[in-house]
Amino acid sequence: MAKAKYELVGNVAVITLADPATLNAIAPEMIAEVDAFIDRAVSEARAIVLTGEGRGFSSGANLAGRDRPTSEDGGIDLGIRLEETYNPFVTKLRALPIPIVTAVNGAAAGIGCSFALLGDIIVAAESAYFLQAFRRIGLVPDGSATYHLPRMTTRARAMEMMLLGEKLPAAKALEWGLINRCVPDAELMATAMAIATELSNGPTKTLGMIRQMVWRSLDADWAEQLQDERNTQRLAGRTEDFVEGVQAFFQKRPPNFKGA
Repeated sequence: MAKAKYELVGNVAVITLADPATLNAIAPEMIAEVDAFIDRAVSEARAIVLTGEGRGFSSGANLAGRDRPTSEDGGIDLGIRLEETYNPFVTKLRALPIPIVTAVNGAAAGIGCSFALLGDIIVAAESAYFLQAFRRIGLVPDGSATYHLPRMTTRARAMEMMLLGEKLPAAKALEWGLINRCVPDAELMATAMAIATELSNGPTKTLGMIRQMVWRSLDADWAEQLQDERNTQRLAGRTEDFVEGVQAFFQKRPPNFKGA
């Protein structure tokens, strides 16, 4: 049975985690489906919305009924799952050439929290919450959480989320600067789709460059980032959308960007 769904709405690819019986618990089979949908979206869409079906975005990794990977010494090695499946997936999300909006409904827990917070624009329902649940089962955060959480907020707040493992309501996540919008539940998808549609109608090749530059900036020093701006501006200045944008500016009309 499929664990994910795909729909193309205009220029927006809507990818839905679709295992509501488990609150969309993450498993390698689901990641394989979503990974394929990401490739499809890059080939035919100009923006992505990632959301979850049913009562939650994702309850985290699926711990029920699966084999525990073991290393060569015969001991349990949960890091294998990260190395082979989850780390390549989050790295792929980081490197996307088009913008991604995450629409967070209900729980975003464990690695599901990590996925939710990898959106370029993060929209959460008022009932949503973010939970670093790993400490509850004696594990460490993964899915890039220890990298991006301290950078998205403060070290103190990241430590609080990870060490105490308490639910962070969407309204507080907005206050902390972790997300971009907190909206009534009934308005979640409409809001996410409106933002994604706006992005998809923009100069999406350049928007992809922007999102990648911001990610690179997290590891760059001052001189490296200025050089990155210089190099990427050269690429942006050679796009068709730059030509269209300048023409539209002087002709005093809205630009008709093509994402090229």
